[in-house]
Amino acid sequence: MASMQRDLVREAAGGDQEAFESLVRLSAGRLFAIAYRILRNHDLAEDALQQSLAMIWDELPRLRDPDRFEAWSYRVVVRASVAQARHERRGGPIVHLLPNDADTITARGPDEFGRIADRDQLERGFRRLTPDQRAVLVLQHYIGLSLAEIADVLGIPVGTAGSRIHHASRALRAALDADDRTESPKERTA
Repeated sequence: MASMQRDLVREAAGGDQEAFESLVRLSAGRLFAIAYRILRNHDLAEDALQQSLAMIWDELPRLRDPDRFEAWSYRVVVRASVAQARHERRGGPIVHLLPNDADTITARGPDEFGRIADRDQLERGFRRLTPDQRAVLVLQHYIGLSLAEIADVLGIPVGTAGSRIHHASRALRAALDADDRTESPKERTA
């Protein structure tokens, strides 16, 4: 698979539209999933994906290492999705990040949220985060990328990626704690 993708990247970078279309068929599902996790809106994710694919087609000849296509394409879609989220935050609907099929999210591991929170509470917490904070948490918790992979996707040093995850997790934790404090005792027992 890696060899086939590498060949398609090389051919598409040379201007072969059929190779690019094959590459899109291989990659579009993963790229759409990233956009959708960040934007939580099908139409907005489609827009971000289309922008990303146009950018990938335009910039593909400049990609020096075909083996880095996947990380590079993730970076393109994350940036397009974050830009779309910022635009929507300024004048559009609130961005929804959490899976619709989950009633609860269980956080595991030392740097994660360390508790179970209901979907609505997490949704409210995510609304308070910046698009950049949402992006790193989506890459880590929903896409399942390692710290090194997140750094590669975002084009930042590993230490910076770790710092962003730490600050985003702290901001989400603070938002969840603030939400807990504003709930009335009656709501907590319901």
